[in-house]
Amino acid sequence: MADMGSFQEAVTAWAAGGPGDPARELAARLPVRAVVLLEGLSDAAAVSALAARRGRDLAAEGICVLPMGGAMSVGRFARLLGPAGLDLRLTGLCDEAERRYYDRAFGQAGAAQQGFFVCAADLEDELIRALGVTRVAELVRAEGDLRALQTFLRQPAQQGRTSQQQLRRFLGTKKGRKIRYGRVLVEALDPDRVPAPLDGLLAGL
Repeated sequence: MADMGSFQEAVTAWAAGGPGDPARELAARLPVRAVVLLEGLSDAAAVSALAARRGRDLAAEGICVLPMGGAMSVGRFARLLGPAGLDLRLTGLCDEAERRYYDRAFGQAGAAQQGFFVCAADLEDELIRALGVTRVAELVRAEGDLRALQTFLRQPAQQGRTSQQQLRRFLGTKKGRKIRYGRVLVEALDPDRVPAPLDGLLAGL
């Protein structure tokens, strides 16, 4: 049975140079009405976790959460999925440093250029600021990563950085850690402390 995961896979293959017919057929059959273009899997984990907290099943609503494997791919995906392609509504979440890629891609695809949301540095930075470094350290301990964090903090490169900067760097030091903490940090948020870019994205879907 076709599901949103199948559509995600078909679109990813299409963007990599494969045929477009499988994605077109799945978009019509499911049906898909919107695509959330994200830089990576950690962003997707955070978006999915917040949707679940709010009692929403994005796939059932016809919304595909699509990690692209990097912001520089947004042009390809926007072209295939936007008004000139499958004519789906596009939105997304990106880091401040990658805003220019989204601006250009959405503009060239004929999509609403204000349709995506920008994190001040990145989503991890937004989440750490929302929770506070003390709470994030507690979550790191609860996840069994305290020893790894302590080892990391002793590295010369971490001296002189703020606690927030150190935690942000720590989350990216091991494969899969950012993805896991994308979910963990979102699940720990107070309802009124959801970072504005993430909150705006969900509210607009």
